[in-house]
Amino acid sequence: MASSSRESRIRRATILDVAAAAGVSRQTVTRAMNDMPGISPATRERVQQLAAELGYSPSRFAKGLVQGARISLGLAIPDLTNPYFPAFASSVVEEATQRGWNVVVDDFGHGSGSGLDAVARLAPQVDALIGYLGACSSDAQAMMGRRPVVVLDYPAGQAAGGISFDYSYGAGLALQRFMSEGRRRIGYLDSDQEGTATTRGAAVAAAAAAAGIELIVGQCLDSAPAAREALRALLEEDGGIDGLLVFNDLMAAGAMKGLHDAGRAVPEDCAVIGMDGIPLGELLTPELTTLALDLRAVGRSAVDLVDNLLSGAIKASSDEASLILKHQLVLRQSA
Repeated sequence: MASSSRESRIRRATILDVAAAAGVSRQTVTRAMNDMPGISPATRERVQQLAAELGYSPSRFAKGLVQGARISLGLAIPDLTNPYFPAFASSVVEEATQRGWNVVVDDFGHGSGSGLDAVARLAPQVDALIGYLGACSSDAQAMMGRRPVVVLDYPAGQAAGGISFDYSYGAGLALQRFMSEGRRRIGYLDSDQEGTATTRGAAVAAAAAAAGIELIVGQCLDSAPAAREALRALLEEDGGIDGLLVFNDLMAAGAMKGLHDAGRAVPEDCAVIGMDGIPLGELLTPELTTLALDLRAVGRSAVDLVDNLLSGAIKASSDEASLILKHQLVLRQSA
């Protein structure tokens, strides 16, 4: 019941709601909201006033059909200071601009609220939305109404489309690499999610259990300085670690600094593998081995999915609207 009442509060007013309140046809609402001829000034004013009271704003996609406007795509990003997200955002912008679309970006990770707050800011401006929205994915789709939302890295969401990543496959690649190098004391440094394992962390733990590896797990905030400190604590707890898989490349950079602080050589004393494949890894010494995503492919897949959802070529929430991409192990000097 609570879920239904929440969804009713955030449900976006539709053109049919305005038409019913004004006692006019849908076509009359369209004319009034787009300042088209064929209706009286009084009717136009009354419809526009009711639309404002109901919180109705025409879909930019619908206005585009009337006025020839370009499609506007929203992009909700949790942290543009993490190098992964600018790299991902640039791939989305590149793909969207090739179609002649506009892109509106909202970075909600720095005091500007939650992912749902970002959706609320973007919704009046866009025809579709792509974002890392996590647990608010279902509410985000409800807020956007029939306009598609494509959610990244949250397969449990109820959005129109989703792109998730096969972390079990990636974890298997990393663990196989460690074992082939004779490393048996393997650690995993996860991002802190209030004491619970992340989706990546759960996949790594399952892959380790399947391989008979007793994994040594640590958690910290998603930053290089936090990883540096967490690595020190991890070594104090169990100094025998000789292989380390890290939640992302940014944290892996911090972990390598922590190993250096402790007098541990990489990869001689401890091999390190990051995750995501951002350009930062090539700038480290030694260069970072990583489970890399092709970020251009991720951006292309997300924009393609939005395009197909808008056109109706793919039905919202169908099997075709749920994609799974795989990491590839990029071997460099750290492992």
